[in-house]
Amino acid sequence: MTVHHRAAAAAAAVPLLLAAGACGGGEAEPAGDIADVTLRVGDQTGATRALLEEAGLLDDVPYEIEWSEYAAAVDLHEALKADAIDVGGAADAPTVSAIAGGSDIRVYAAWSNDGKGTALVVPEDSGVESLADLEGAEVSPTTRGSIAHFLLLRALQEEGMGFDEVEPTFLAPVDASTAFSSGGIDAWATWGVYLERARGELGARVIVDGEGLLPGYNVLSATEEALADPATAEALADYADRVDAGYAWGRENPGDYAEFYADFAGQSVQIAEQVADSNTSYERVPVDAGLGERLQETYRTWVDGGVLPDRDLDLGEYVAADAPPVGG
Repeated sequence: MTVHHRAAAAAAAVPLLLAAGACGGGEAEPAGDIADVTLRVGDQTGATRALLEEAGLLDDVPYEIEWSEYAAAVDLHEALKADAIDVGGAADAPTVSAIAGGSDIRVYAAWSNDGKGTALVVPEDSGVESLADLEGAEVSPTTRGSIAHFLLLRALQEEGMGFDEVEPTFLAPVDASTAFSSGGIDAWATWGVYLERARGELGARVIVDGEGLLPGYNVLSATEEALADPATAEALADYADRVDAGYAWGRENPGDYAEFYADFAGQSVQIAEQVADSNTSYERVPVDAGLGERLQETYRTWVDGGVLPDRDLDLGEYVAADAPPVGG
């Protein structure tokens, strides 16, 4: 069964036919326990739920899912911190920011698309040819703390430039798009549909590609309370498997995915086709000490960029010790 909350407002329960679902690692609980679970799932813009429904991956859930929809990662992480949800997905950059802000969550599952779908772009007729040419220029990293903000910081660090060598203008994605198209900003760090529309409709040129520069993580974070309950932990493992299967469905059915995403996002099929690769190329990665080290690098980038305070924070402590093994 799923229950949907849009912007935290309760909606009616929608019954589903329940059957035994896939379980992660660990010893199985007595039969029936998982059927008593209501897994409270946070979902950015409703994208995960929509994908799983399209792929038929919510037809046999052996527990109840209570969905809560959030406009952005920061809102989802506030809900996790307040124990309003049990689990939610976001990129690594806002997840690390949430942990640094005092959220006692655990990274439970992770995927990487190697940074695809993020880029720093300039107008087609711009004289800028490299990142160094943007010294003193007005650049929008979109919203503060976003993956685009992280991309700009990482790119400047790689170039040996400081964040103070550009003039950052933080804008909501729609406002940044308007400013870019009207010449109000010199460059724009962005992602997904916003990136592909800028390239396809405005002829924007990529100055820095996030692919290979960023880890491109999407992580599921869960509360300690959810992980401490055996039946809820079993439901978490099952849910993570379904998310993984959703990515696989998109890769295996690119045409169907493009049509689905065009309808979901209100975009043309052409734009949806361009977004499809970065959206579905996520491959599951182990949740282990290595992931903790890479999250630590993300934290260091935020600190060096002046976004987060420098304190004694070990991100490895926030990687779930009992996360299911990849392929397990």
